[in-house]
Amino acid sequence: MERPGAVFRYPSTKNLKSLRDLQSMTDSLLGTFHPRSTLFAFLPLFTMTKTPNKIELTLEKFIFSSRWLLVPFFLGLIVGMAVLLIKFVKEMVLLIQGVLGFIEHDTVISILTLVDTALIAVLLLIIVFSAYENFVSKLSIGDHEDQPAWMGKVGFSDLKMKLIGAIVAISAVELLKAFLVSTTLTSEQLKWKITIHLTFVVSGLLFALADWISEQRK
Repeated sequence: MERPGAVFRYPSTKNLKSLRDLQSMTDSLLGTFHPRSTLFAFLPLFTMTKTPNKIELTLEKFIFSSRWLLVPFFLGLIVGMAVLLIKFVKEMVLLIQGVLGFIEHDTVISILTLVDTALIAVLLLIIVFSAYENFVSKLSIGDHEDQPAWMGKVGFSDLKMKLIGAIVAISAVELLKAFLVSTTLTSEQLKWKITIHLTFVVSGLLFALADWISEQRK
């Protein structure tokens, strides 16, 4: 304890050569004000921060920039959407010709094909938007009036559920088309289509159950 009227002098920091010296200096400072200075001996450990070297910084920047390698995949999916649009237009032309009686064409099958194509396009759009925002960068579109309500709110778990939901819907449409032309398919082919569809349904239920269990544990 310092004597009344004594002038307190801070220890010199010129001769500090190690962490132990820094701890000793801290003990001498804190011991002046509190008798249990050993409780504060760990404080210098938190004040000393690690300085990353240049190689580490360069490597981390390179790894972080590697996310842009995903962009060509998303551009390819956009090209796929354009191909689906061409297929959609061709099927629409055949449907109109069939309705007008110019050609023999099954109207119901044609409509189901249009629905199937549209669902696949929506699936690709969900993948492009959500995966780009989750893994590459945020879309800088501001408060655009046409911005989808789910954009920016779909995480990886939500994206997974939307994908499996779209796949189940596409599989259901394909199964319905198969039943409408069941006379041209064998029983074995129908069984495989039903089995594949049920596999998608069960997979979706298992994904939903896994997400529910994960949410309950939080």
